[in-house]
Amino acid sequence: MKFGKVRDVYTIDNTKLVMIASDRISAFDVILPRLIPYKGQVLNSIAAYMLRETRDICPNWLIATPAPNSSIGYKCQPFKIEVVVRGNLCGHAWRTYSDGTRMLCGVLLPDGLKESDYFPEAIITPSTKADTGHDEDISEEEILRQGLATEDEWNQIKAYALKLFARGKKLAFKQGLILADTKYEFGKRNGEIVLMDEIHTPDSSRYFYAEGFEERQQRGEKQKQLSKEFVREWLIQNEFMGKEGQTVPEMSDEWVEIISNKYIELYEKLTGQQFEPMQLDEETVYRQIVAALNNMGSSF
Repeated sequence: MKFGKVRDVYTIDNTKLVMIASDRISAFDVILPRLIPYKGQVLNSIAAYMLRETRDICPNWLIATPAPNSSIGYKCQPFKIEVVVRGNLCGHAWRTYSDGTRMLCGVLLPDGLKESDYFPEAIITPSTKADTGHDEDISEEEILRQGLATEDEWNQIKAYALKLFARGKKLAFKQGLILADTKYEFGKRNGEIVLMDEIHTPDSSRYFYAEGFEERQQRGEKQKQLSKEFVREWLIQNEFMGKEGQTVPEMSDEWVEIISNKYIELYEKLTGQQFEPMQLDEETVYRQIVAALNNMGSSF
């Protein structure tokens, strides 16, 4: 059993994983002190939807979703890499760029860009996948030098990631959104590279509203977005970036409700479906997982 920042993961028969998306929220690699109602259900539901919608691009880990906040999938040997794909200059990339740096993860960024501008083409800016502490930017050269992936593996991962990002952008644009950036995680199962974990969720991605995007860029205004970035910005405004000696600011009930509503809004906007909140007590979730595993000939 492994408790992650957001998900709890159980290994079954050494071949499968049960992944339960909690209502915890993290930022700057720190778990924040308040639970966000329905967040786990939103994350799990969006991830399952997107994994189904991209299964033709590359194999993925998902087998079933026995409960609204839970998934069962194949256990894979993970690559210790987070594959970050960026279509727009925002978030960490913008903070780096605005400091004057033009080299990010071995990728040379063009001069003259404003926050949220499109890159000429999508770029990959990977980071290490840390078990504890902060993930760190890494270049393609370092990935190969450290043996985190072979050249053939990395080339396949890059090709999958760019195709997944293109599909994610297409799905988002149909719903009036722009997928600005996202991250993917891959592993190997039976010698095959497999997409793991969540994809295109508000925890792993940034979405902008497409309507009015160009006008806001021309006026130099902040883009309207649906993602976890607004939580990071609030933390920064309150002088917290996960650094040693900093204290997480208090989260009011009102602020927690705002965050919850943002997650629900993205689910409805992205899937075109109305969100049906479920009160998920542990016993009910456990029974649903056990029943699904029994049908697979496994036990929890």
